[in-house]
Amino acid sequence: MVDNEKLKERLRAEAFKRNNGLVLRTINILRTKFNNLTTVKAVCEDSGVSEGEFIDSVNYLNEAEYIKLRDIATRCDIVFADANYKDLEAKLTAKGIRLLAGGINDELIDI
Repeated sequence: MVDNEKLKERLRAEAFKRNNGLVLRTINILRTKFNNLTTVKAVCEDSGVSEGEFIDSVNYLNEAEYIKLRDIATRCDIVFADANYKDLEAKLTAKGIRLLAGGINDELIDI
């Protein structure tokens, strides 16, 4: 019999990987332009991603340098932990584009 806690953890880990891929692909839609994170979140919500899961994915993708974040009003780069995602926009970095193109692999992102 599988331990329920282990099963829950495995389900969370799989959802995290799936969510990371969805957020990354959604941000890639405009590739050379910045995407408002509120709009990206709305698209991801339609696929069942909660606000907390969305924030976790944006944080991971930013820390792993797959996306670049900036403040919408000032267009200045920001530290995600110090900002509200509703005030931010994102675009893929060269590393993020390489990941989507298959040039690199990340076990925490389902492409």
